[in-house]
Amino acid sequence: MAVAGLALVGVFLGLGTWQVERRVWKLDLIDRVEARIHADPVPAPGPEEWAGLTGPSAEYRRVRVTGRFAYDRATLVQAVTERGGGFWVLVPLATERGFTVLINRGFVPTEARDRSARTPGEPEGEVTVTGLLRLSEPGGGFLRRNDPAADRWYSRDVAAIAAARTLSDVAPYFVDADATPNPGGLPVGGLTVVAFHNNHLVYALTWYALALMTAGALVYALRRPRPMP
Repeated sequence: MAVAGLALVGVFLGLGTWQVERRVWKLDLIDRVEARIHADPVPAPGPEEWAGLTGPSAEYRRVRVTGRFAYDRATLVQAVTERGGGFWVLVPLATERGFTVLINRGFVPTEARDRSARTPGEPEGEVTVTGLLRLSEPGGGFLRRNDPAADRWYSRDVAAIAAARTLSDVAPYFVDADATPNPGGLPVGGLTVVAFHNNHLVYALTWYALALMTAGALVYALRRPRPMP
């Protein structure tokens, strides 16, 4: 019993310490992302950089990209925002550097899903977009798989959207356009939610409390008088 109790105490202490380390890592990540989203925009990564765009080091980088929109190949992805339910409008941008980037031009309500409602906000010719780099969201949303055949999209899955729209040389990320107003008011950009769950302190205290209670129970059990034979 003593060996088992000490082992449990060690496990709980280890888990608590791991959560403390995770909290330090998360706070550092939040600081880095906050600095990144307020930094001056940099050119969107080209093909030579795509292999290194993984994990938090790439997400939310503020970028700019210049090219021409292919509005006829837009994809609507279901969205729930502070403005209610509707769709993200993802439009391919053929860049001046020879590759294509999916631009999340922003949000439109359900009643504006038809392209005619967005036409005033579709500038022609070469445009420059500034926004936040976002990594692809493969598969779909919660309990909902993307259905390319039916053109139903629940996540911004870059590879699947590129295949459905027969796009080539597509960057493995998309860009959330900033809040620069579009003519006619739609789509509405700048609605990116930058939030990280940080419950590590609560988890750490929970594990340390379990370690303390286990140690207390073990001491009580070992010091409890034994009945005489």
